Amino acid sequence: MTTLTHTPDRRAPRRPRLRGQRSPLASVALHTTLIVASVIAVFPVLWVLLTSLKPAKYATTTDFFRETTFVNYTNLIQDTEFVTWFGNSVVIAALSTVIGVFVSATTGYAVSRFRFPGKRGLMWTLLITQMFPVAVLIVPIYNIMSAMGLLNQPAGLVITYLTISVPFCAWMMKGFFDTIPREIDESGQVDGLTPFGTFWRLVLPLAKPGLAVTAFYSFITAWGEVAYASAFMVGDENLTLAGGLQKFVNQYGAQWGPMTAASVLIAIPAALVFLFAQKHLVTGMSAGAVKG
Repeated sequence: MTTLTHTPDRRAPRRPRLRGQRSPLASVALHTTLIVASVIAVFPVLWVLLTSLKPAKYATTTDFFRETTFVNYTNLIQDTEFVTWFGNSVVIAALSTVIGVFVSATTGYAVSRFRFPGKRGLMWTLLITQMFPVAVLIVPIYNIMSAMGLLNQPAGLVITYLTISVPFCAWMMKGFFDTIPREIDESGQVDGLTPFGTFWRLVLPLAKPGLAVTAFYSFITAWGEVAYASAFMVGDENLTLAGGLQKFVNQYGAQWGPMTAASVLIAIPAALVFLFAQKHLVTGMSAGAVKG
């Protein structure tokens, strides 16, 4: 008679995978995807930077480190109106940012805290304004600016950029102010502050993340916009950077050296503004999306 014996299973029990823990294959796939995405994002910027440091004869080649020179930058500054274009863009972008932040903040606070006739209509107007593309708006805005004598004037571009940035930023600031307790406004009224005093002294300092996002969006809108700047401004002394860059491209070819050098210099202010507002961007955008 044969006795059947059962041998114990000596294999160690498999540990359950913790929540959020990835398998080795999934981790490799994730990191590979991130590396590829990073290369794709950085490659165009690096290409422009390296091309700006090459002589014209190597502009369309892959000889990036052959005869490295800064001649494109010196020619750009000395032989073109780049400094004038840069100054015009700085003035227009600065005015658009300051006015845009003030108008967006006051509008957002008003629709967040007060009830007044036409409030719903104002909010719908701000929302619907964002639905129209530039191609539809450029002709009527051009006619309005022409009738007001603001064509080829910095004020015309500033007003135009405000029509782009203020509707979006006002809605965002309204959502941000909704997250600030109303008790702060009530405490200001108890202390004898006017509604604007309460807004300026108590509420606005708490809205720094939202203001940073508004300032960044308003600046980028004015700094990098092309269509309105090209249509409304003529003459080298009045052009912004967007219109000036088109001088380097014609039907016979492109001057890649000056164009890439100008692109690098144009990106520096935008990068500085982004670094300045970076710590507030995520907080401001997420807070502004909570209510609306």
